[in-house]
Parts: sequence; C-alpha cells; structure tokens
Amino acid sequence: MYSRARVDRASDIEVLARFGRALADPIRCRVLLALNHRPACPADLADALGISRTRLSNHLACLRDCGLVVAVPDGRRTRYEIADERLGHALDDLRTAVVAVETDRTCADAAEKGCC
Repeated sequence: MYSRARVDRASDIEVLARFGRALADPIRCRVLLALNHRPACPADLADALGISRTRLSNHLACLRDCGLVVAVPDGRRTRYEIADERLGHALDDLRTAVVAVETDRTCADAAEKGCC
C-alpha cells in the first residue's frame, strides 16, 4: 500500500506530469523509443524518423528540458541518449503495459464513451 504522503508529494507529481507531457506527442514518443534502442545524432535521428531537423530539434529540446534525454558531445557532433537506463526500462514497461490494456478492453462503454 502506498502512503498518502509519498503519493501527494509535489515533486513526485511534477515528475510524472513532465513525463506525461513528453509522452503526449507522438513524435516525442517515437524519438524516445528510437533513443531507447540506441543513441543517435540529430541528423541521423531526423532521417530515421522522416522529420525535419528543425522539428526534431524542438522535440529534443522539450525532452532535454523534461530531463528524459541528454546531449553528449561526440567529437564535432552531438549524440542524444536516454538520460538514465531506468527511463528506458520504464518506457519498455509502459509500452508493454499499454499493449496489455489495449488487448483487454473490459470497459463495456469504451467504444461509446471514447475511454479506456
């Protein structure tokens, strides 16, 4: 059982909200999944995702500000990677949990209400 004091801490809520904002955009999700697979330079990442470098740059800035990715100097280039390996595990866990929920639609009103 979770203690109420632990769950209500502002910092915990802020961290989850930041993570949620990062995941709220499909492009940022694609970036996170790609970087979870392997670190990449922005040009390579933009090409792999089929988006402009400018657009990618904006999304990488958001992910950096959220603390989810880090920029690592790599010679004359910059490489981006997931900030902490635990985030990579969390992404994997979240992705598989969502897939499990998606295949188990127990809410009878899901189609009508647009929920679940």
